[in-house]
Amino acid sequence: MLQLPKPKQKTPQNLASVSEAYEYCRQITAKYSKTFYLGTLLMPKHKREAIWAIYVWCRRTDELVDGPQASETTLETLDQWERNLESIFAGYPLADPDVALVDAIARFPQIDIAPFRDMIAGQRMDLYRSRYETFEELYLYCYRVAGTVGLMSSSVLGVESKDSQAPWGKDEVNYIPKEEALALGIANQLTNILRDVGEDISRGRIYLPLEDLRLFNYSEEDLHNHVIDDRWRELMRFEIDRARQYYQQAEKGIRALSRDSRWPVWSALMLYQGILDVIEANGYDVFNKRAFVPTPQKMLYLPISWLRAQAL
Repeated sequence: MLQLPKPKQKTPQNLASVSEAYEYCRQITAKYSKTFYLGTLLMPKHKREAIWAIYVWCRRTDELVDGPQASETTLETLDQWERNLESIFAGYPLADPDVALVDAIARFPQIDIAPFRDMIAGQRMDLYRSRYETFEELYLYCYRVAGTVGLMSSSVLGVESKDSQAPWGKDEVNYIPKEEALALGIANQLTNILRDVGEDISRGRIYLPLEDLRLFNYSEEDLHNHVIDDRWRELMRFEIDRARQYYQQAEKGIRALSRDSRWPVWSALMLYQGILDVIEANGYDVFNKRAFVPTPQKMLYLPISWLRAQAL
């Protein structure tokens, strides 16, 4: 797990300026999520800054249970984190990156606190759960830790107004692609789970639904032993197909977004979905090979995603 620098809590008088806070968020996003960061660079400045602020808050939240100090995190810690969140939404930052999020909320008042609260609830799940019996149980976790990000981001991305919608667009007036945004978050989290199987099992966690393991006669012991055989390959094909179905659902909502958001969202979707292609190319070996999209391939995605943003 990459270690996120821990911002020191300061008095309001000693906090960073807004520009300094956004720059901190930019640097953290660029360092810890290169693929996601590349997509944000295609956004207008005010939108990408807000997305960076949201990303860093989510990253800091995740670090509470997955970071180097996670052993010190308790339910009380997360309760305090939620109170800190309430302070941010009330306009009172407590740490430097909070300054950026407070400003983003002011710029985009449609940003709702509910998905932020739900993400904290997802971290509470990680404190006491390391297995998920069914996909339905896993879905709730994926919604809380990643589907929420789609909902947070959609408030910044915006939608196409009725007057400027293409004639082939949706019939709904100012259609808000909430379900599609949620689907993209779920797809991204399922991709994370498949990419990080080896890392997670080394930490005693299994996010693949146990019912799926049984379906393909693959045991937890096999997982601990990093067994790659026909059972494993069939299991991974099954899981990858499920993730791709959520990406396909997410694609249907992009046309409803504002024009300056379509290209970056198409790019981010294609870049992240490309990780699934790499897993396949690696022979489904997620134990010994880290799946990532090489830079030349990322560059190829950009013109394709631009064309999709114009035509679809």
